[in-house]
Amino acid sequence: MHFSIPDTQELRDSSNAPYCAYNIHVNGVFHCTVRYRQLHNFYEQLKKEYGANLLPVFPPKKILPLTGNQKEERKLMLERFIQLISQDARISNSETFNSFFLAAQQETEQETPVEVELDIYLMNGHKIPVTIMSTDQTDDVLEIVAQKIQLNEDFVFYFALYLIKKDDDNEISIVRKMQDFESPYLSQRSAGPKHRIVVRKGYWDPVFDDHLIDDRIAMNLLYVQAISDLERGWTEAKKDTHRQLGSLQTKGSKKEYIMLARTLKHYGYIQFKPCVVDYPTPGARVIINAGNKELCMRVHVAKDQVREAVFKVTRMRCWRITTSIDKEMGDVDPHLELAFEYLMSKDNLQWITIVSDQSILLSMCLQGMVDELIMKKQGGRIRRPADRPKQRHRSYMKRDGSMDMRNSSGASNGDDEHHDESATSTAHRALESVKKLSDKLSSVSVVGRTTNTTANTQPSPAKGKSFVENDAFEGIGDDDL
Repeated sequence: MHFSIPDTQELRDSSNAPYCAYNIHVNGVFHCTVRYRQLHNFYEQLKKEYGANLLPVFPPKKILPLTGNQKEERKLMLERFIQLISQDARISNSETFNSFFLAAQQETEQETPVEVELDIYLMNGHKIPVTIMSTDQTDDVLEIVAQKIQLNEDFVFYFALYLIKKDDDNEISIVRKMQDFESPYLSQRSAGPKHRIVVRKGYWDPVFDDHLIDDRIAMNLLYVQAISDLERGWTEAKKDTHRQLGSLQTKGSKKEYIMLARTLKHYGYIQFKPCVVDYPTPGARVIINAGNKELCMRVHVAKDQVREAVFKVTRMRCWRITTSIDKEMGDVDPHLELAFEYLMSKDNLQWITIVSDQSILLSMCLQGMVDELIMKKQGGRIRRPADRPKQRHRSYMKRDGSMDMRNSSGASNGDDEHHDESATSTAHRALESVKKLSDKLSSVSVVGRTTNTTANTQPSPAKGKSFVENDAFEGIGDDDL
């Protein structure tokens, strides 16, 4: 995850006294506004739970008003604190972490938990309307969707919710994977009317398809995504294979369709918007597909000539995200860049830089693939709803300094009774109104730059910049290439 505090704003409390508020962005998107004392209270909660030794330095309280330089220093220290704790899976997956950022989003949006209708889509445009609470977090919404379509609960978290955007030409791009510390309803509302929430596979290795292929509902979800990705050109197929797939689709042979689709290039990958890289030559225009432990770049080297470069995640020693401005090109607005250090051959590491406004999503995809590799090596499995911690109440300090008790869905203590009743009725209505999904899931047919490091990364003492260290990096020799 990439947390940043790009700016602040001056607000006033109930007594009209001014205070500095910090605008927190998550994965490049505004998430919430908080003040220092809220973050300090959050730090104290984490310290009680994990101990001070595990936590990074938190900027100390000051008695006297801060100068301009001190305000900037505090902002940077707070950003670094949040970024570092988000990289510790023990903390970022905890109730304390998730409940704080969910409550902060709710307070920022001035949202009281109410029952709302939310449309969740499949990649072919099929709509699944669900009734939720406006402050329900991502995993809650995903579980409600799964219940609505009768998906086996063991397979719920094989899938994930993604925020996508449709442009004026009806082309879609994936904005980001939704995190559990946010409310999908609030996040979509904030993103704007051209955005939708869709269900896609939440894993990268196609071998996990084997766990789902014999379940009718899960298989249908795989089938819909496979058709949609092929129609959008995200998955590549030759003409003969297209005809075979078309025949299987006409026959309704869904399992056979998936098995054939799995043999195709970029099956299950995410395709990114065209961007610029410095490989094989500076300024090369490419299309990137990410999936199955690799980044695949199609580089246009000449008219009607395309060169493909494949970069394995296990050979990326680290990566970083930066913002830059190319002054020689007359640019004013900063560009996002993702650069990764790649083991080209034995003892030959080379930096590859991608200039793309989807750099943060690219970084998240790399991290997801690394996490999946490590999980498999350690003999882990994809989690299930039963693995989620039971709902507990957490204290949350509001901007005015008052304390509020909130549960894991973001509801305050006074909202609990209403929320419990609503959740029960929602589940009941979902079960009552379930329709056979199989009847529904049919397809619809860099010179002169100035750079700032802003990555979801760890600091490198040698260079003073921030990097993601790849725990799945594997050294190779020339014989392995």
